[in-house]
Amino acid sequence: MSTALPARVPPSVAVAQCLALAWRGIVKIRRHPLVLADVVLGPAVFLVLFVYVFGGAIEGSTDRYLQFVLPGILGLMTLLATMGVGVALCQDLKSGVFDRIRSLPTLRIAPLVGAIGGDAVRQIVAIAALLGFGTLLGFRFQTDAWAVLAACGLAVAFALSLSWVWVLLGLLVKDAQAVQGLGAMLIFPLCFASNIFVPPGTMPGWLRGFVEVNPIRHLMDAMRGMMVGGPVARPVLWTLMWMVGFVAVFAPLALAAYRRSAR
Repeated sequence: MSTALPARVPPSVAVAQCLALAWRGIVKIRRHPLVLADVVLGPAVFLVLFVYVFGGAIEGSTDRYLQFVLPGILGLMTLLATMGVGVALCQDLKSGVFDRIRSLPTLRIAPLVGAIGGDAVRQIVAIAALLGFGTLLGFRFQTDAWAVLAACGLAVAFALSLSWVWVLLGLLVKDAQAVQGLGAMLIFPLCFASNIFVPPGTMPGWLRGFVEVNPIRHLMDAMRGMMVGGPVARPVLWTLMWMVGFVAVFAPLALAAYRRSAR
């Protein structure tokens, strides 16, 4: 007999369950803080390498390139951090944690929402580390604090919506290394075939066509507009539509895969 809650549950109960399972992920980080090493050191390494190895060749000045590329690397780091959701999910499935959660009267989707919610801490740490290090290197915001906070919030929200892709992969593949490998195969082409590192105008026409429909491109335009100035409304609108699309498509698929795995 299924122990899942009825389809209709009070919103307060559903929210409480999701928050409790998200807190579980945060507690794991508190007990093993070294899991944050990649999101703390990774942004600094990427920023130094791209600014001082490619900056002079691309922009003619490392200072100017730093102003261009930091919002891009911020978006890249938050997107890369989302792969940790799928990896952690695989580990929980193998350890039997999800079997114990299923035996409790919890909402079916609560463990999945909780896994994504707990990952928000990694996203926030990655953003804080990169902005702090970028400021030390000489990056300067050209907008106000509210716009910068809005850019950071948009990056986190976009990453969390994209996390449903890795949740689905984690439920289907059920192998942590395979999820990480497949995730890299998906995320790196999207990130490098975008405007994260260079303006699309320098790319061949066929690649520019892909960049135009790449969701990462709209996120980057929005973040640069809110951090260093430029158009904001249109790219933010496109980014929000992509976020809704990710959740609308991949959340039901992930929930269906989770239900099948419970049989």
